[in-house]
Amino acid sequence: MQGRSESSSTSLWRDIRDAIRGAEHDYTQGAIGRAIFLLAVPMVLEMSMESIFAVVDAYFVGRLGPAAVASIGLTESLMVVIYTVAMGLSIGVTATVARRIGEKDPDSAARAAVQGLLLGLLLSAVLGLVGAVFAGELLTLMGADAEVLATGTGFARVSLACNSAVFLLFLINAAFRGAGDAAVAMRVLVLGNAINIVLDPLLIFGVGPFPELGIEGAAWATVIGRAIGFVWALWHLHAGAGNLHVHRQHVRVEPATMLQIATMSGWGTVQVALSSMSWIALVRLISTFGANAVAGYTIAIRILLFALMPAYGVGAAAATMVGQALGAKDPDRAEKAVWVAARINMVVLGLTGVLFWFTASTLVGWFSEVAAVRDVGMTGLRIMSLGFPLYALGMVLEQSFNGAGDTRTPSWINFVVFWLLQLPLAWYMSQHTALAWRGVFAAVVGAYTALAVISAVFFRRGAWKTRAV
Repeated sequence: MQGRSESSSTSLWRDIRDAIRGAEHDYTQGAIGRAIFLLAVPMVLEMSMESIFAVVDAYFVGRLGPAAVASIGLTESLMVVIYTVAMGLSIGVTATVARRIGEKDPDSAARAAVQGLLLGLLLSAVLGLVGAVFAGELLTLMGADAEVLATGTGFARVSLACNSAVFLLFLINAAFRGAGDAAVAMRVLVLGNAINIVLDPLLIFGVGPFPELGIEGAAWATVIGRAIGFVWALWHLHAGAGNLHVHRQHVRVEPATMLQIATMSGWGTVQVALSSMSWIALVRLISTFGANAVAGYTIAIRILLFALMPAYGVGAAAATMVGQALGAKDPDRAEKAVWVAARINMVVLGLTGVLFWFTASTLVGWFSEVAAVRDVGMTGLRIMSLGFPLYALGMVLEQSFNGAGDTRTPSWINFVVFWLLQLPLAWYMSQHTALAWRGVFAAVVGAYTALAVISAVFFRRGAWKTRAV
């Protein structure tokens, strides 16, 4: 028995090492559970790295005063538009590259990656031009007062004008994930974060030979970190090991491929926007109960989103598995991979929910000492944690549609679940029942349930198996 336990432990550590190193693996064959593990580990770490950018900026800028912090908050609200478009386009890139890799057609995968990057360059240039010219006006539109405008316009202008560094890094990492090279995407963000962490205090406070740029220095640190990460990713795309290699003959404009990715990604963008904007609508509902309710809601959602990162990683792994299996003409493997990933995700988020139930007071207490705020945050976190297993299932199923190239189905599901069900339910329960603000959180659990049920119905119908990409 002890020998078997030691063998299992050794195997686990070997799998973790292989996942982080990005050991070569054919995801269209072999054990499905191990394949998902090898993909999910670096994807979880990659998404954790993504969140660190904002945390590091907020930490250093917090020493410049409330106006600087407000500037970051308002600019991040504007950047949501860029993130939404980039994430939508990345869905199309991942699905297309995964399908071509599964078909054992690395040349077509490389060309698809190039078309995605060219499309991203065009879109980010247009968005960057608008941001560079109208940074101040956009901040005013978001409600910035004179002090915030004076402090944060430079930060907003740099962040928006140089959004290509963010946009293209999203896309190139999406291509790596689709190819099964998730460890490369993870290492790229580790490099970008390391540079950002080092440059933030140097450029904000003017340490040594570096100029003191204040809040604008935080924007430049993030842009430089992401840009260097993207350049390193480009080098890896051309010369590194892995499944995806781009050479000179692949770099050309292919309108048909670009249009196919754009069409698929258009629905992907709608899908992301419907989900993210629903949270904003919930804030509007809970704001009717005062500032403490809004603060508690904000804290609960931030903790929630951070906790969901491992689940997003498992969902992304399922999407890659589906795309490659369909490319290999093995829809049965694709379906089995989804259910394996769903079970793993339900266990992970289910355990997270149990942890939240018992530690909610402590977790929320790290962010606020105000009793009323802590009560809302703690109660909200506990209520939402009840729906975690169902959300874990729905999340994997939606990502699996995306991996198959069917971005339209999850877009309609998100519209029905979050806009036709969650918001009316939140409005009714919060405004017309004794639940008050608790009704908003209860509606989230209702939406999680509907997401799982509706997604499972459409998934079992199997139309996604015949989706052409």
